Amino acid sequence: MAERRGQASFEHMVAELQRLIDEEERALYSAKVLEEARSPHNLGRMEEPDAYAIVQGWCGDTMEIYLRLNGARIESATFMTDGCGPSVACGSMLTRMVQGLTLDEGSKVPAEDLVSALDGLPEESTHCAELAVDTLQKAMTGRRQEGSIDQE
Repeated sequence: MAERRGQASFEHMVAELQRLIDEEERALYSAKVLEEARSPHNLGRMEEPDAYAIVQGWCGDTMEIYLRLNGARIESATFMTDGCGPSVACGSMLTRMVQGLTLDEGSKVPAEDLVSALDGLPEESTHCAELAVDTLQKAMTGRRQEGSIDQE
């Protein structure tokens, strides 16, 4: 009996902590950011991509972008990151935004458009959009690249 009460108390504590975390996330991030972070699209490494880049941001997050091309058109795009929820959301949304675009069109997608597509990001998370866009631009050169970016 005491064991059951202990288990119920523990489960109640876990549920309460999860509720508080959810409440805090909803206060910080848009519904789109949370959706993309929790259920990302195009997450994964691509076998034999036509273009690839990996970039480490100043925050320590790493973003990888893989592209499959059909001529100069982005046929598919995938990403990997070891970053936070906003980094996952940015990789997910950006790969969706550029599929079907030409390399020229994709190279003109600014971080601000990515932030807008996510219905905004807190100021302290906008570097995640810059990291994703910078990685995409490096991948679009058509070469496998590694690098880092200095962001403020």
